[in-house]
Formats: sequence, structure tokens, C-alpha cells
Amino acid sequence: MNGTPIPDSAGGRASSGARPAMLLAALGVVYGDIGTSPLYAFRESLKSAGGSVAATEAAVLGILSLIVWTLVIVVTLKYVLFVMRADNQGEGGIMALLALALPEVSEKGTRKFLLVVGVGGAALLYGDGMITPAISVLSAVEGLSFATTFFEPYIVPITLVILIALFAVQSYGSGPIGRLFGPIMAIWFLTLGLAGFWHILAQPSVLAALNPAHAISFLGGNGWTAVIVLGSVFLVVTGAEALYADMGHFGRRVIRVDWFILVLPALALNYFGQGALVLANPQAAANPFFLMFPSWLLYPIVVLATAATVIASQALISGAFTLSQQATLLGLLPRLEIRQTSSSAIGQVYVPQINWLLAGSVVALVLGFRTSGALANAYGIAVVSTMIATTVLAGVVAHHRWGWSLPLVLTVTGAFLIIDLIFLVANAPKIPHGGWFPLIAGALIFTIMMTWRRGRKVVLERLEEDQAKLSEFFEKLDDRQLPRVKGTAVYLSARRDTVPSALALNLRHNKVLHDRVLLLNVEVLRVPFVTEKSRVVIEALPKGFLGVTVRFGFYEKLDVLDALNRHTKAARGDGSFTFELAETTFFLGREVPVPTVRPDLSGWQTAIYTFLTRNAVSAPEYYLIPTENVVELGTRVEI
Repeated sequence: MNGTPIPDSAGGRASSGARPAMLLAALGVVYGDIGTSPLYAFRESLKSAGGSVAATEAAVLGILSLIVWTLVIVVTLKYVLFVMRADNQGEGGIMALLALALPEVSEKGTRKFLLVVGVGGAALLYGDGMITPAISVLSAVEGLSFATTFFEPYIVPITLVILIALFAVQSYGSGPIGRLFGPIMAIWFLTLGLAGFWHILAQPSVLAALNPAHAISFLGGNGWTAVIVLGSVFLVVTGAEALYADMGHFGRRVIRVDWFILVLPALALNYFGQGALVLANPQAAANPFFLMFPSWLLYPIVVLATAATVIASQALISGAFTLSQQATLLGLLPRLEIRQTSSSAIGQVYVPQINWLLAGSVVALVLGFRTSGALANAYGIAVVSTMIATTVLAGVVAHHRWGWSLPLVLTVTGAFLIIDLIFLVANAPKIPHGGWFPLIAGALIFTIMMTWRRGRKVVLERLEEDQAKLSEFFEKLDDRQLPRVKGTAVYLSARRDTVPSALALNLRHNKVLHDRVLLLNVEVLRVPFVTEKSRVVIEALPKGFLGVTVRFGFYEKLDVLDALNRHTKAARGDGSFTFELAETTFFLGREVPVPTVRPDLSGWQTAIYTFLTRNAVSAPEYYLIPTENVVELGTRVEI
């Protein structure tokens, strides 16, 4: 393939234009996380350098220079201009990137390496989804203590109430609240910019930090302290992965326009404003963000900051739901209960299991760390690890799909990878102080994903050993000796060339065939969306059977009935296919894993896989098939 960028409208839902309404909406969905970093990032960077004691002009200018150039290199150059070119039919995110990269590589070892990199990066995103709500909301509520000491004992309880309420309303969907996200975030970014601009006017010398020489001087003159500071500076870009993950909602053009016109200027102005304040008053290093505002304005700012952090948290929670949906469809997680919360927006889903696992983790983090400063020690290590995975996969896509030469790919991705690795080293000291939490959470999720994938492969291989080839089945089938009953039987099959286990069991025990038999195969492709023209494929088979293939993208709801009904309406004129639910029975096989004397999974893997299988959502619920039309037949499978 050549290196021509794919247009925003190529197959996905991305908009091809940057209309004002889209620009406003993108502020709320895309920029919530990175937009709330000013609450704590500069404060923690100063603290890492020694707090107000080290708030010298050289230190402040050095840290500010590191912040602004980190925003330019990591967010602007890497994500906004490079990684966002890698869209999968308009969709972004590490799962979409993995789906783009894997088909381009044929060597088995390389494919396995890319799979581990992609799945590992996705697993670590869950750790980010746990920490972001906790640190964001906690840092906003802590502003109350600068208005009055009365609220100090209630910071944690107030934070918990807000967070629990946020998770409790997830089942209603983000649509109704989402309409307010954009305007609130627009007010937030304007407030950031204006507050920073006001303090820059009082201390214009702070703009000298635009010169990267200050960053280089700080790094060269402060040894290990500079490395620790880099770990805190990294907090300014922890929302960068969301820019790519949310690309499918608005298109890269909208996200880029917002970034260059409003978000980047507002963030830069605010960080420089905080620096100007600290230069004028080193004691303001304790919390430069809230001390930027006069005391009479603190309560409104705390309310606005809290609203902004709730929006940032909502974006991460919704992202975790979408990531879980994609992982399930790509065979990395068992069937989960996925509820559509909007009749018009596919991306708005609610996954109860993930919601309450996240809620429990977030509450535990707040109770365990109790301050945003302590939580900052846990924040960053998982995000930078995901960024490394994104860089590697984007390099594969650039070489194989865009046609970039190997030297060019190594130069571009190599430079980004070096920066990622520097930030990884800078965040490594956080591991003993809380950074272990997202790493352990990510490792557990990675283990679950890879175990499920391996277990499903073993089960399908075992079933294949016992299943007859479809061609042989038709040769031996004497349908004249079998009674035919009225109606349509649909047998769900994982493969198109073997006999579904449910069909074999039904013939063995009931010895009847329906008038019409459909062998249904559901395919989830490594693309976000499938066109309606290629959604359903019908193949005439011997003995009056029909082979039906229904295709979905990994971003879509697996509504089998809706797909069949749509195809029926489209084909009604030529009579090639009709589907009536009232006359149809779905026969589904249910695999029951049992131990074997020759196991392909270790004992602990078998235990995990069995547990996941027993707790997976049933096939009728997953494929949205009414239970009154379903007959399930169990099959014991040795693993």
C-alpha cells in the first residue's frame, strides 16, 4: 500500500469536516483527561525537584521547558500528526492498531510478539482507567481546603460520593450528560488560558522557558533529581492515548483543530501562568493551580474543576467499556454483558462487570492513597508502557501499510521509542510507591486475556477432532429416512467446513430434521465496521441446507436477528432468502470444559479458563437471540 493518508470518512463514523458542534463535542469526550492534568502535574514536578525550596528561576524555567516540549513532541508530533494517521476505517485505539498490524506480518514469531505487545498495552489501559478517576476528582476536591480548613477532613468522603455516583449512573449511558461535556470543557480550557495569561502578564520572563535550552540545562545539571522530575512531567501527557482511542467518534481533523486552536494554547498558558506565580512567590509551589485564583473565586473554580474531572473520568470509563467490547469480539475476553445505551450511537455501551470492577478499584485507590499527591506516584508507569506498545505497532503499520521505507520507519519510530523509554525509566522509581498497582492490574488482565485466547484455541481444536467434515456429513446423510418437521432450524457453528456439535447431538438423540436448516457462522472481522452489502452471505448446500455467514466489525453490536431481518428485507424481491423468527428455532452448543489426561493447558490456566467459561454471558444473550427460540445442547470438551 502507498503512504497516502486514509481520509477521515473512510468506512468509519469519523466526520470529514470540523463543524463547530463537532469541535465542541470533541472537547468533552477527547480532552477531558489531558485537560485536567494542570491540577496536579506542575505541582508534582516542583515537589519532585524539592518543592518551594527548589523553586528557583532555573528550576521553574527548566521544568516548564520540559513540560511544553513534552506536549509538543509526545502529543503533537507523535499522536496528533503520526499515530492518528493509522486509522482502521476511521477508528483508533490500540485494539484497532493491533488489528491493522497483525495481518501485515506472516512470520509466526513476529505475530506472537505483536500480539503480546498489543494485548499488554490494552491490559495496562485498564490500570489507567482505574487511576484517572481517582487522581482527577481527588485533586479537584482538594481545592476546597484552600478555601477553608473546614473541608479538610471531608476531602476523601466527598471524593468517594462523587465517584460512586458517577459509576452508579453508567447504566443510563453517557448521552444525556454528554451534551453538557463540550460546553463545560470549553469553559474549562478558556479558564485555564485566561488564568495563565493573567499571571504571565505579571511575570513575562517566564516565557523564556519556550527555549529548549532550559530543559536541556535542567536535565544536565540535576542528575538523578532530573530523572525523578521527568516522571512527574510525564503527567502532562497521560491523556494522549485518548486522543487516538476516540478518533472514531469525531475524526482526526476535528481532534487536530481542537488541539492546535484551543487545547494546546490553553494548557501551555496555564502551565506558564503557574510558573509565573511560583517565580513571584515560591511558597505557591504547594498548589500553584488553585493559588492562581483569588480567594473569592475558589469555590466556583473547585466546582468547575470537579465537573472537568468527572468528565475526564467518564471518558476513561467509557473507554474501558469500548475496549472490553473490542477485546471480547476479537476473542481476548469471554462473552460479557454488553448493553447498548443509545439506539443511534454504537460506541455508547455499558458493561456491568467492568463498571463495578473499576468502581471497586477506584474506591480502594482513594481509600489507600488518600491524596492526589500520593496517587501521582502510582500514575504514569502503565500509561507510558501502553505508549511504547503504540509506538511499536504504529511502526509496523507505517512500514507495511503506508509503504514507508525501513530507514524512515526506524528513524521516526526510533526517536519516539527513545523518548518513551526515557519516560519509562523516569517512572520506574514510582513502582515501590504505588506504581505496582496498575502494573499488577495490567498483568492480571493480560494473563486473563492470553489464557482465554489459548483456552478457546484448545477447545476449538478438540471440537474439530470430534466433528465430522461437512462434505462427509452430506454424503452419509439420508434425509429420506429422517422425519421432517415444520419450521426453520438454525445451528450456530464456529466453522463453515465442519458439522456443528448441536446438529450432531440433535440427530443422534431426536433423529429429526426441520424443513429448512441453516448453518450459521458469525464472523468478527479485524475492521471496526462491515458494510450492509457484505453483512450476510448465503450459500446453498446439499439436502436443502443453507450456509449463512453473518459478519460484524469488532466495534459493532452482534445483533444476529437484526442482520438477518435486514437481509430478508433487502432480498424479499427476488425470494432468495426469507427469515421468520416465529417459525425458527436456534440450536446452540454449550461447551463444558473437563480435565483430561493429556492437558494442553497448565493447571492454573485450566482453572482460570473454566471459571471464565462458567461466568461468561450465554450465547443467546450475547447474540441477542430471544431465549424462547433457543435450544442449548451441552458438549463435554477435554482441555
